[in-house]
Formats: sequence, C-alpha cells, structure tokens
Amino acid sequence: MSDDLVVVGDTMKQNVHNIERVVRVIAGLAIISLVFIGPQSAWGWLGVIPLATGITGWCPPYALLGISTCKKPE
Repeated sequence: MSDDLVVVGDTMKQNVHNIERVVRVIAGLAIISLVFIGPQSAWGWLGVIPLATGITGWCPPYALLGISTCKKPE
C-alpha cells in the first residue's frame, strides 16, 4: 500500500518573483478592503487568494502549468 503514495520534494517551491509577490499582497489587501469600504460586498474576500500567494510565494496555477516568474539559476 505504501507504493501508492508519491511525494515530490518540489511541490511548494517558490514560483512567484519577489516583485510580483509585493504586487499580489498590495492587490489582495486592496481587494479585501472592499469588504469594509466602498461597495461592502462579500466578493472582496476573493482578495485572500492573491494575498496568500503573495505571502507564500507559491501559486498553484503556476505550478500546474509549469510557470515560474523567478530568475533561473545560471
């Protein structure tokens, strides 16, 4: 049964560049602020997604598509 489980060490490797991370955090906070000011809509909670990916530096869709905005080591 233990043969069914495959763990890859690079599953949560950083794939978001530091500048993009800052932009994501700022955008996430701005979107979340819409819950409290402006239209005061629950849709503002979608800002948690860019906030979380900015904080962690890992974006699941990037990982699935093999995209990385980080510099490649030479």
